[in-house]
Order: sequence, then structure tokens, then C-alpha cells
Amino acid sequence: MKLFNSYTNTVEEFKPMDGNKVKMYVCGPTVYDYAHLGHARCYITWDVLYRYLKFKGYDVTYCRNVTDVDDKIINEAIKNNCSETEITTTYIAAYEKLREAMNSPLPDVTPKVTLYMDKIINFIEKLVDNGYAYVINGDVYFRVTKIPNYGDISNRNIDDLLVGARIEENEKKENPLDFCLWKETKVGINWDSPWSKGRPGWHTECVAMINDITPNNRVDIHGGGMDLKFPHHENEEAQAYACCNHSLASIWMHNGMLNINNEKMSKSLGNFILGKDLIEKYGGQVVRWVMNSTHYRA
Repeated sequence: MKLFNSYTNTVEEFKPMDGNKVKMYVCGPTVYDYAHLGHARCYITWDVLYRYLKFKGYDVTYCRNVTDVDDKIINEAIKNNCSETEITTTYIAAYEKLREAMNSPLPDVTPKVTLYMDKIINFIEKLVDNGYAYVINGDVYFRVTKIPNYGDISNRNIDDLLVGARIEENEKKENPLDFCLWKETKVGINWDSPWSKGRPGWHTECVAMINDITPNNRVDIHGGGMDLKFPHHENEEAQAYACCNHSLASIWMHNGMLNINNEKMSKSLGNFILGKDLIEKYGGQVVRWVMNSTHYRA
């Protein structure tokens, strides 16, 4: 069996690390609103791979997380004058309804960020202790320049990023590319930590959960949308090297985006179609069939 590795941009023979067992991790939804068709495509793509691996006789453990703490969730809770838990409970249920309508089985493991907070804080502490992260006024940042292969997943180099990236000025950071691992905040849900009362940065959540779920902080396959290559997956990979001195995954895989009028379908652009609306009109199996009628990376 061969798979296309987004890290090397080559087709490679698939060899699990542990005999017949396959560990597969996919970045899941941030549950602050209904899923659009782009999210639905991600569901279907990795479900097909999961089913095929099992069909081939592999013992697969498929993990897809749920991001249930985020600025978007907090803002939605403030807007609706309710708790973050009420928002996330509502949209987790909506995501599961969409998944079922598209005939996609529930992954084997579905960790929520809020239930892994102690593990996330411990992971950040390790990065601070070994010098890959630093603390300024209650915030914790990752030192990108300490990772010699930073940019390999997205095929970028640090010099180009420094010149061309549109990054908000933050005088607290040592380097404009350094990313936040822990954010001090008094707005919305927060947790106590050695640095401040706050919440984790998005880029550290997945890698910390993989570090806890897998015995050697490494999975056979790490999947997600093409838009996650940079900065999310790049930053995950950097933290894995900082913590364990090896890659987070043997093979990285990315599904293509859904485009409308040559623009990526996105809630921020307002050019999206909700999955539930199209399924109500045509049915989940039809939507699934149409999604599968094109190459997963297209």
C-alpha cells in the first residue's frame, strides 16, 4: 500500500511503526457554529482512509479531537449571554448529526481539549524547562528559531516568512514568528497555570494530546485540511521536535479545500454552504458520493 506524504511531496510505501497497528490522528472541528461543506469533506476523506485501512486488515486507532475552547467559542458565548459549555454542547451535537447523516462512523478516540488541560499545561512546562519556550507577562511563546527544519511541512523558510508574512506586531515576543502556547486572559473560560490564569494556544493542543494518547508521541498518519499545513501543522511538528527530537507523524496527509468562485469556502469570507442544509435537500449519501467523485487532494 502506498500513500502520498505531504511532508516529502512524494508517494511512499506505507509501513506502520508497530506491525499491523496503525495510529491515525486528524485535527477535528472547533465547535462554535454549524459545519459547512468544507468540514464535511474533511469528515468523508479521512473516513474513507480509515475504512480502507481496516479493509486491508490493519488494526486502526483513529483519533479526531474536538477543540472546545477558543476565542470564537468565547465570543459566541458572550454574544448569546451563555456559557462556553452551552455553545460547545450544541455544536458538538450538530456535528455528530451531520457525521451520522453522511454515514461516517465515530472515530475510536475523540478527545476534548478542555478534558486535557492538565496534560497540555505539563507539555508546555517541558518546553519552557528545555528552553524551547519562554514566559513574558503570563504568556508563553515558542522559540521558532531553535527548530532548524521549521517550514519543511509547508515548504517555506524562516527568512521568507519574516519578510513576507503578515504578522501583527507584538513587542513582547523575541521573534515575530514565535507562536503562543499559553495566553493570559480574564475573558471567558480559563484555567490556573504556573504562568497565569489563561488558556492554551491552538497550536499546542493537538500535539499535547498526541503526546498523551500515543506511547512515543508519534502517529503513523496525521491528517487534516490543506489550510492547516501552515501554521498549525508546522507548529505542531516544531513542538514535537522540541519535546521528543523526532517528527510527529510518519506520513502527513492533507485534503484539498472546497472552493466557491475560486475562493476557499470559509465562514470568515461568508461564501459557505452549511452541510446540514445540503443534506436536507439531497441526502447524506448523495453528498458523500459527490464528495468522493474527485481526488481527495484536489
